[in-house]
Amino acid sequence: MTTAPAEPVTAWRVQFHAPVASFRDPLFPGVTRGLPVPPPSTVRGMLAAATGAPAEPVVLGLAAWSEGAGLDTETYHPIAADGARPAAGGRVPAVKGGMTIRDRPFLAHLHLTLWLPDPDGSRLTRALRRPRWPLRLGRSQDLVHLTDMTRVLLEPTKKASVDHALAPLDGHRVGAANVYRMATTVSADRLTTTWADYLWCDETTGRRPVHGAYRDSSCSGKEDQAVWLLRP
Repeated sequence: MTTAPAEPVTAWRVQFHAPVASFRDPLFPGVTRGLPVPPPSTVRGMLAAATGAPAEPVVLGLAAWSEGAGLDTETYHPIAADGARPAAGGRVPAVKGGMTIRDRPFLAHLHLTLWLPDPDGSRLTRALRRPRWPLRLGRSQDLVHLTDMTRVLLEPTKKASVDHALAPLDGHRVGAANVYRMATTVSADRLTTTWADYLWCDETTGRRPVHGAYRDSSCSGKEDQAVWLLRP
């Protein structure tokens, strides 16, 4: 259950654009299924790339949408895990699987907005101005570009525009929303993943009743954008 916020929060609104991005759904092994929005773990990984830290398990708000989508064909080279027949040049002999081709869904022109509360927000925005490592979303080749940073005041609200904001399950009751189970954090050794269920809408919604949300009244073209501050 989401706790209703009581006080305004100072945060940084940070906006990104990715020409191409792809977020594979790990809950469907053997099937290449894509998510329409970056998981919080992927976003936190991007922030860790900016700071150079092993992980950034920070509180954040997230909204994302894409202008289009498509299907790519990728070549995979399965690698033997037991080492009995080690891969040569990244490939395994055909008897062990060899080369395989799979379809990979992708998003075109992804727009991502983050809300990073202080004090972490100020620290992270300094790192994003001069990131330690390249900023990526999804695959290693999916570079993301920082487009804007603005300091904002998030105010508690009971009604706001949900639109493409990522929300907890009890955040709202918009009928057009879909439920997605996504990773919130992944440990540095990649052995432990924390999961949570989220609501996300693929269309604009207008002002709706919300629970446990803040509003950002300074978003361009938005009337009180709803923001849920998601904990790791």
